[in-house]
Amino acid sequence: MPSTCVLTIEDDAAIRRGIVDALSFAGYETLEAGDGATGCDMALKYQYDLLLLDLVLPHKGGLEILDELRPLRPTQPVIILTARGEENDRVEGLKRGADDYVVKPFSVKELLARVEAVLRRCPERPSDIAAVNVPGGRADFRRREIAFEDGQRVELSDREVDLLRYLVINSGRAITRDELLAHVWQISPRGVSTRTIDMHIARLREKLRDNGADPRVLLTVRGQGYLFADIQQTA
Repeated sequence: MPSTCVLTIEDDAAIRRGIVDALSFAGYETLEAGDGATGCDMALKYQYDLLLLDLVLPHKGGLEILDELRPLRPTQPVIILTARGEENDRVEGLKRGADDYVVKPFSVKELLARVEAVLRRCPERPSDIAAVNVPGGRADFRRREIAFEDGQRVELSDREVDLLRYLVINSGRAITRDELLAHVWQISPRGVSTRTIDMHIARLREKLRDNGADPRVLLTVRGQGYLFADIQQTA
């Protein structure tokens, strides 16, 4: 059975219940929302593997949700749910980053087939890790410390652990400040200063013995964000 989680945002309670029941019966974990505002908040803050997104929703439309989701989660798999006469909206949804669409009314068999197909062709979400090797030592997320080969141990705060772990899990990819605010700080990036992220990065570099003037581990990618360069991970 798949061990993945699907978030369904659909305002029609009967359709939503049918989708959730079908997914649960197939072995998926499920999350659900019945309006656009609640659904958008869940889509930005919760952890899930696939989003089933209705386009016509109260309070906030599906296309608006897509516009807010893509800058923060550029690889998040999304299937849009549309009515038969909404071809223009379907096309617009695909242009804005949806991976596939299902036209209502649809059968359970078709829905599950499309869910499985999108999950197969989308990159797997990286698994969580317990520790990572860093130049001259090892960062242990469970012990919340960096242990260097020369015997020095440096304590990490809870926020520093969460920030470093998130960068490590997504190593090799530049992470925007907005994405870090949404996934590490668990707050909306709108109207929030990102200076606190820069300060945490500076402190992490100091603790990692990563030269702030010429970093080798926590890199700054101009115009994009921060990137963890060392991918030696320990499960």
